[in-house]
Amino acid sequence: MAHAPGMCAICNGIVMLFLPKMCYNADLSEVTLHALAEIVFWRKSSMEDLQTEQAEGTRVRRASRKPAVIACVVLGILLAAYLAVCGIAAASTVFYPNAAINGVAVGGMSVEEAAAALEKSLPDTAVEVYLSGENSAPAASVTYEQLGLSGALDYTDLARRGMSSLCGEGFLSRGWFYLRSLCGFSHGVIPLNADDSALLTAAGVLQKMLAVERKDSSFELDQAGGQIHLVKAQDGRSVDPDEVKAALKSALASPGEAVSVSAKTESAAVLTAQQLHDQVAAEVKNAGYDAATGTITPEQTGAEFDAAAAQKLLDAAAPGETVTLPADIELPSVTAETLRAVLFRDVLGTARTHVGGTAARISNVRLAASSVNGTVLNSGDVFSYNTTVGQRTTAKGYQPAPAYVQGETVDEIGGGVCQPSSTLYLACLNSNLEIVERSAHRYAPTYIEWGMDATVSWGGPDYKFKNDTEYPIKIVATYSGGYLTMKLLGTKTDGLHVKMTKEVLSTVDWKTVTQEDNTLPAGTEEVKVTPYTGHKVNSYRNLYDENGSLVSSKLEAVSNYKVRDKVVLVGTKPSAAVPASGTDPGTGTADPGTGTADPGTGTADPGAGTADPGTGTADPGTGTADPGTGTADPGTGAGTDSGDGYGA
Repeated sequence: MAHAPGMCAICNGIVMLFLPKMCYNADLSEVTLHALAEIVFWRKSSMEDLQTEQAEGTRVRRASRKPAVIACVVLGILLAAYLAVCGIAAASTVFYPNAAINGVAVGGMSVEEAAAALEKSLPDTAVEVYLSGENSAPAASVTYEQLGLSGALDYTDLARRGMSSLCGEGFLSRGWFYLRSLCGFSHGVIPLNADDSALLTAAGVLQKMLAVERKDSSFELDQAGGQIHLVKAQDGRSVDPDEVKAALKSALASPGEAVSVSAKTESAAVLTAQQLHDQVAAEVKNAGYDAATGTITPEQTGAEFDAAAAQKLLDAAAPGETVTLPADIELPSVTAETLRAVLFRDVLGTARTHVGGTAARISNVRLAASSVNGTVLNSGDVFSYNTTVGQRTTAKGYQPAPAYVQGETVDEIGGGVCQPSSTLYLACLNSNLEIVERSAHRYAPTYIEWGMDATVSWGGPDYKFKNDTEYPIKIVATYSGGYLTMKLLGTKTDGLHVKMTKEVLSTVDWKTVTQEDNTLPAGTEEVKVTPYTGHKVNSYRNLYDENGSLVSSKLEAVSNYKVRDKVVLVGTKPSAAVPASGTDPGTGTADPGTGTADPGTGTADPGAGTADPGTGTADPGTGTADPGTGTADPGTGAGTDSGDGYGA
């Protein structure tokens, strides 16, 4: 009987030990062993107590044994109930009620049914991927289906492993798992398995999803819509494929948990609205040609827009987003790509003149022509003869040759340089180019058609023309066989061609003026100044289409060529006295040739008076042009002419 109090304590301990553990998810096998041990101990104690009670024969002890008996009865009932539950659970071939595998409800399902349910639901399960150091929001939320893993998972194996985890394997443990299911505690997280090949494929998919293409700021001009489409800069992002694979493996091992990977950022080139404005808000310019490098220069677009308003739109846009800005846009008509195919393709116009005179003059003509040769003018450029040729000096190789100075013919450094300028002028007229500055010679030249010459002088008149075409043009100057040829290369965009004609409005004949010269023997004469006939000439630019029909005829220029009288010196020097005797009869006689001027001084080049073929015949209809539409006589404003006896 001495063990009765201990027996009650043991019973209470059994109840307090077993029941709370059932409620708080203790391990069933451990509970069962403890309970059985306590029951065996209680039974042994009870027998000893009973023997003691019988020996003592005390009724009080028998009364104190009743609580222990009650506890044992209760415990027996509970044990019997639990064993009954274990029997029910062990006999079940389906998942217990409320069971779920990785969030998919499988309660009441067989393994096969659970596998089918998992195969249907798990592919839509999302894996959230964060970038290291950026925890505000996931960089990607991707499903197993999107990763290509849905077909690589063994759903039957997953269901079986779920059955073992959620339903237990031993007889006694099954009852415990069954009771947990009834209480709603049967939600299991079962790791997923995929082979390396499937993981590698999935890693490639996720890598592409996490990667961000770098987008530098760029823009496109929409002239038709009057808009500029500006792409906001977007930094690039890349991830390590091995790290992505490891992250996926971790996500499969712990379904439902987020994973993170590190990323590498590549900064994009940023273009602000003001920088864009500075770049495009300029004068529109066609693609051109750089003669120094032999390369084509890109075109330039003209666009105007509100930079401040544009920046506000840009700030509100997301990286990589295209912002549309209203703008006034003017696009060039010739791009670099277009120009590359047609550069210097056509001969726009040409002119050819005969070069006569002294060797020094011919040398000057060739030297000036070589300075002009190869000159390239882009669209809108203005050519200046004086700027291109430069000052005519002996250091550059120019020689003294006849030229006009204050109306008289004298030797001057660079005499003859007007012939290249005049030949180039006629070539420009035949090319239908815009003439900016041209002056006629003081006296009518003999190497080119009247009205189609252009005199020049350093510090005086210049010859200028503008490339008013859309394409670059090149000057090609050649000298061969006594002839100078000027050719303009460019790109023709129409079938028009030019024919120049002239109209002589008036002519003033020269007179012979004699001057006494006491240095010349009496009775002898010498020509001091060669004569020029004065002319007033209108020149016309006649434009014809490809069928030969006259499109237009306009007054090009009015040229006033001055008259220059012939000046003859008459000798007045008395003859020397005839010696009385013994003297040579010819001693006092002047050299028969001394009164004769230099044969070449007043003689024009025989071939220089012939104009370029086809330019000397006046168009029958050109005389009707309004003389007043031309400019003032370009030849009357120059005090000096850099011409010579050949009209420079």
